Amino acid sequence: MPIHEEDPWRLQYFENIPCPDNVIIPTDDPDAWRLYPAHRWIYDKLAVALSQGLEAAPHGVMPPRFPVFSKPITNLRGMGVGSRTIASAADYKAAQTAGHFWCTLLTGAHVSSDVALIGGQPRWWRHTTGVAGPGGTFDYWHIHTKPMPDIESWCGAWAAKHLAGYTGMVNLETIGGRIIEAHLRFADQWPDLYGPGWVQAVVRLYATGDWHYADIDRRDGYSVVLFGPHGARYRHPPADVVDRIRALDGVSSVQITFHEEKAPAHHAMPPGGFRLAVINATSLSAGQAARTILGGILLPM
Repeated sequence: MPIHEEDPWRLQYFENIPCPDNVIIPTDDPDAWRLYPAHRWIYDKLAVALSQGLEAAPHGVMPPRFPVFSKPITNLRGMGVGSRTIASAADYKAAQTAGHFWCTLLTGAHVSSDVALIGGQPRWWRHTTGVAGPGGTFDYWHIHTKPMPDIESWCGAWAAKHLAGYTGMVNLETIGGRIIEAHLRFADQWPDLYGPGWVQAVVRLYATGDWHYADIDRRDGYSVVLFGPHGARYRHPPADVVDRIRALDGVSSVQITFHEEKAPAHHAMPPGGFRLAVINATSLSAGQAARTILGGILLPM
């Protein structure tokens, strides 16, 4: 399928969308890194920090002030692996790790923004914020209808300067309006919540280099996550149960987000829990109700 999707639970968003055979649309960072060699530098988080004038350097260079934030320079698997706040010089000396860097500790809202770019110029934005849970987990994500002008101004100017010549989707993660991570793809967890015809517009963007999406009926969306404890061996719920939950009023889609045949330890999961399912919904209460039903089936007693 020309829309490359690594996770089988997300194929539902793309499998019935016509896409020319010669058009390749990545939804995964390793694929995007291979496809766009001229722009793959944005997966270098140190380079992204420095491109914005933030204080940053590889481990081995002493920060001039603390606290700072530390993480791997490149991490294509996500999940915040190796990320941490470093509070003092003594802490820094003990924490130094090859391949990591430190940067300014940013504060403010953590926002995930999907952007359609033509030659580096933004043509469409949608912003999402997450409600954090314990240990790197998220309780749910809120897909907003309203623009975020500060982010769009700063990140739009950054994209025009640093991604000139790139046409396609970009996902930018920001804290306090400054970019902490950039991805040459969109967030594939909730494309159904962007509205009817959005995926078709993405296909046209990659096929023709044009962006045409009316986006006249925006609605708030919610992507509600079900986590279970680490260590258990989980089984998928019956298909008819998933179909009944998907049919609930306000529920848009259901993802069962693990491989039943794969050992739990071989899944990339945050320390706070094992992600079992994601429910996309047009109301938070609908997503939470669906999560409760699924939790009663999937979680160990």
